[in-house]
Amino acid sequence: MKDFAKRLILASNSPRRRELLELAGYAFKIITSDYREEKFEKFSYENIKKNSSGKALSVAEVIDFPAIVIGADTMVILDSVCLLNKPQDISEAIFMLKRLSGKAHEVVTSITLVDSVSKKQLTRFSKTKVFFRKLSDGEIIDYINAKNPLDKAGSYGIQDFISFAQSKNPPKESFIEKIEGDYYNVVGLDIGLLEQMLNEF
Repeated sequence: MKDFAKRLILASNSPRRRELLELAGYAFKIITSDYREEKFEKFSYENIKKNSSGKALSVAEVIDFPAIVIGADTMVILDSVCLLNKPQDISEAIFMLKRLSGKAHEVVTSITLVDSVSKKQLTRFSKTKVFFRKLSDGEIIDYINAKNPLDKAGSYGIQDFISFAQSKNPPKESFIEKIEGDYYNVVGLDIGLLEQMLNEF
């Protein structure tokens, strides 16, 4: 178990981020942020940083003990300008997956650390390019019915198609043909980047 002089707080109720921190061996506590994520029509690093910083700060300001708070936000970018957030319903999930079919898109995650005492901040970004094969309408419907991906940015979870071990050579039946960048960033949190940030912080 990786321990630090100050407690680690994850400002998120994302089960995937929790699982990744546990997998990496970190000792941490979850305090859900009450920050209301902003939805942006166009991607910018400042926009995504605003959300990750807002989540971390909202928790740092309400706790009364020394801690490092982790806030994160993920955006799916298609054709440079199209942001795919979490779908509101099944029809929007279908629409998103049809947009991703046969194309490459980028998954960008902003990670912000905030010191609960000094309110010092550190933000870094992780970007992964994901290539989807051409999908049939039936495949999209079957996937949504089986996995109900309404809580996932872009309407999919990479772990539903490939494992980390398969990320360099995805099976042919996978929706994903290949990725360029960090696999865990697409799951929800670039653990390698987080470790670098904690060491720097």
